[in-house]
Amino acid sequence: MGYRVVVAGATGNVGREMLNILAEREFPVDEIAALASRRSLGTEVSFGDRTLKTRDIEDFDFTGWDMALFAIGSEATRTYAPRAAKAGCVVIDNSSLYRYDPDVPLIVPEVNPDAIAGYAKKNIIANPNCSTAQMVVALKPLHDRARIRRVVVATYQSVSGAGKEAMDELWNQTKGIYVPGQEVAPRKFPKQIAFNVIPQIDVFMEDGSTKEEWKMMVETKKILDPAIRVTATCVRVPVFVGHSEAVNVEFEEFLDEEEARDILREAPGCLVVDKREPGGYVTPVECVGDYATFISRIRQDPTVENGLNLWIVSDNLRKGAALNAVQIAELLGRRVLKKG
Repeated sequence: MGYRVVVAGATGNVGREMLNILAEREFPVDEIAALASRRSLGTEVSFGDRTLKTRDIEDFDFTGWDMALFAIGSEATRTYAPRAAKAGCVVIDNSSLYRYDPDVPLIVPEVNPDAIAGYAKKNIIANPNCSTAQMVVALKPLHDRARIRRVVVATYQSVSGAGKEAMDELWNQTKGIYVPGQEVAPRKFPKQIAFNVIPQIDVFMEDGSTKEEWKMMVETKKILDPAIRVTATCVRVPVFVGHSEAVNVEFEEFLDEEEARDILREAPGCLVVDKREPGGYVTPVECVGDYATFISRIRQDPTVENGLNLWIVSDNLRKGAALNAVQIAELLGRRVLKKG
């Protein structure tokens, strides 16, 4: 016996990936509904070897459906998630709306699976920010061994994290550089993204941090450990898919780089590719379409007591969004609903 599953936002980048991953992982689905806004009504999307026509989220009745994977942004989620939850359908939300709500668990299944028990307070589970998700997957096993005091992270985030319009802007600006008269002015980003990097993701806050940087700090504390201090600089780079992070970690205890490498090799969701030779590391191009969080450049930091440096790369549309949501659905099924 399987589940009745809803994917809301099925025509977007993340919604399409959710459908792909549900099919790839053979999630036990008895019935599936692909929802979208009225303007996308009837658009066809793929689910394995099936083609689904999208239905209007505004008129959809969530009664009798087991779970809904939401990828529709915070404003629409504010309207439809409570409606689904009230109807008895568990919402797994990819927006930022509920991440900081103390009554909503924020889950990365490899890191804090026991938090799933808290879903019943609102019938909603939050999916973390893409940059946070891949980082905590790598940090969790190291934290269990040596306790993390402080994390300093610089991100190199692909444009797909900002949606299809952002991907189009990179593509069109790149073409415009080579074709005189076809230059494309920035619209989605504050400055040109083609052949450039932009040290701003989301809006600025009073202390000079951007909201993306704030998210990484707050979410790491909620998912992993509130005692960990985190400082981040988040940068948008001209890459279509795949987020990268240079992470410096300070531990309470000494952790040798070789032991760290061994721990990460055995950790769920992690794949170590770390050869000290040209090309002996993973880049965003190589991680696209993969489930793993890749870790390279593992080495001691001699400038701080008990420090390590890591290079972390992951497909942000997968582990950073759709895959993590599906893994939460699998966890919910195993531990709570128990149908599949």
